[in-house]
Amino acid sequence: MQRIDARYPVLKALLETQLAAAPAHEKFFRRRFETMDDAQAASLDEFAGHIARLVGDELEEHVEDYVWLCSQQVNEELHFRRHGRYRLNTFEEAYRDVYSNKEYMTRYMNGLLMTQLWWSNHTRAMEFYRTSFLASNTEGYSHLEIGPGHGLFLYFAAADPRAGKVSAWDISDASIAMTAKALRRLGLAEQPALELRDLFRGPVGSFDSLVFSEVLEHMEKPAETLAVVRSLLAPEGRLFLNMPINSPAPDHLFNADTPEELERFVVDAGFRIIDRAFFPATNQTLDAARRKKLTISCVFVAGRAD
Repeated sequence: MQRIDARYPVLKALLETQLAAAPAHEKFFRRRFETMDDAQAASLDEFAGHIARLVGDELEEHVEDYVWLCSQQVNEELHFRRHGRYRLNTFEEAYRDVYSNKEYMTRYMNGLLMTQLWWSNHTRAMEFYRTSFLASNTEGYSHLEIGPGHGLFLYFAAADPRAGKVSAWDISDASIAMTAKALRRLGLAEQPALELRDLFRGPVGSFDSLVFSEVLEHMEKPAETLAVVRSLLAPEGRLFLNMPINSPAPDHLFNADTPEELERFVVDAGFRIIDRAFFPATNQTLDAARRKKLTISCVFVAGRAD
């Protein structure tokens, strides 16, 4: 990992702290970074600056929770390999095992935040969002994110000087509070509108730009969910949909075997695909991820089919 040197000070500092908490992961990180060129390393260092502001003085907790999250993922992966499906089937099970446990959720969200930097499929999906989706929005666009989580996707929209009204919806008061805290740490001059909304209880709106990132896999009724999402998209609006497949996690419910199967599912829900990108699990090629049935982050930019 000689490339991560003093030229990339934030990334270097975060990586050193992470390795101190997880020396057994050194080989993984060496492979993660050894093939990057200077431009990629500089871009990742800039992104690391956002992560550093988000974690603030809680970096030690975040890197430890990343290690804990990896151990949780191993358990879910074992079940997936043995049974060919995710462990949970219903939202009630996810609520019982994950969402109702505040301590568990805090560690889970902390660990997930660090994956945005350490897992290349997450980093590449974010870069695609910034350079290929947001950058193509029209001046004054109205923007909605459903389930903003750690707030990074929402931050980049709210920080875009071309954006008009920027909003985010979540079903959880605690999640909204977490997103608001994250956006304050990131230093936004003007905060987006954060609203408590249940997708299945009559939300209305018409948005030029809509983000649904790493949410669909948590849905017990994904087809009904996409129907609601479609109803919120303006006639010429665009949806950024990001969903990992073959990605067992403590609260994942919905899966597709291949990117093409997921794309057909999205098209059958009434969307036309404008652009797509498939990002394999860290240190894997796309062909290997397909063959081994490993995680692939599937990103679609879509519009309404009619």
